[in-house]
Amino acid sequence: MLSNMDTALLILRIVVGLLFAGHGAQKVFGWFGGPGIAGMSGYMGQMGLYPPRFWTWANALAEFLGGIGLALGLLTPLAAVALVGSMLVAIIKVHWTKGLWNHAGGLEFPLLMGAVAFVVGLTGAGMYSLDSMLGLALHTMTVYWILLILMLITIIVALVATPLVSRQQHEPPA
Repeated sequence: MLSNMDTALLILRIVVGLLFAGHGAQKVFGWFGGPGIAGMSGYMGQMGLYPPRFWTWANALAEFLGGIGLALGLLTPLAAVALVGSMLVAIIKVHWTKGLWNHAGGLEFPLLMGAVAFVVGLTGAGMYSLDSMLGLALHTMTVYWILLILMLITIIVALVATPLVSRQQHEPPA
């Protein structure tokens, strides 16, 4: 017997996960008209994220692998946290100052995508997932909240430390 909740989670995970994976593929491989690693690295540097190549890879892999993980329901808490983190940084560094609505480059879309990833992380991937089929017992509230806290600490450190690294790289030696 099919469960409506598990079926709904499957559809949501596949749609949102594949959109995330496609967005990550734009950054990793330059597919779908994306800038690839080189183009994204320049953009990350302009945003003040240093070292830009490191943060490009971190962001691109979070979206690409996190999206695949979400779509398949594989290592779901880790995938969800990676995607929430990516969207949180996008909101803070790119979209926050542009208001809410997407037509002006606002935070509407990354907020929506991050919220979906967050909720899937809270609920788990459901019965129709690789986590369930493989018997991976990763989905507990404790594991999920620990991963979220670690992600938030990482983002805070990154956002505080990158201006310091940038300043050190651009200051002449004493």
